[in-house]
Amino acid sequence: MALNITAEYRSINFELQLFRCISGTDLEDKIERSVYNRRKRKLFCCIEKIRETLSCKFSGFTAVFVVDPTPVAICKMSRAKPSLICSTEPINPEFGYGTAQKIGYFGFKLHAVCDKNVIFHSFDFSPANVHDVNDLHDIKETFQNCLLIGGMAYISKTLQVDLFHHQYFSA
Repeated sequence: MALNITAEYRSINFELQLFRCISGTDLEDKIERSVYNRRKRKLFCCIEKIRETLSCKFSGFTAVFVVDPTPVAICKMSRAKPSLICSTEPINPEFGYGTAQKIGYFGFKLHAVCDKNVIFHSFDFSPANVHDVNDLHDIKETFQNCLLIGGMAYISKTLQVDLFHHQYFSA
C-alpha cells in the first residue's frame, strides 16, 4: 500500500514506470509485478478509504471544484457487440461519442471531480450513452456551498435553477 501511495504522490501513473523507477534499488527484489497487482486489487477498498480521508482533509482549503467527463473505451468498436467485458457488472458498457476526440467508442464515462490543487474528491462511472447532466444529481448531494466548474455538457436549465434554488453551488 505504501508503494502505491508513494507512486501516486510522485505522479507515477503506470506500473511499468513504477517498476522502472524501483529497479536498481532495495525494493526491486522485495516485490514482483504480478504480486504488486494482486495486492493492489485486494487492497482497493483500503486505498480508496485513505484517498477519501485525505480528500476530506484537503477539501477545507478550497471551495472551487472542477467536474469533467472522460470517455473510457473498453474495446474497439468492431468487438463491441460480441464483447462480454463488464457484462456481469450492474452498469453495462454502451456506445457513446467523445466530442473532444470526435470519435465514437464503446464503454463508459468517468466523471471526476477535483479541486484547484488537482486532488480528486469524487469519481463515478456511467454508461457512455447517459447524458452528463444526469451525473450532477449525485454530485450535488456531495458538494455544497461551492463553485463547481464544468463543461457545456453539464448545462441544463432545470438543473441550474434547482442548484441555485437549494444554494448547493454559489457563483
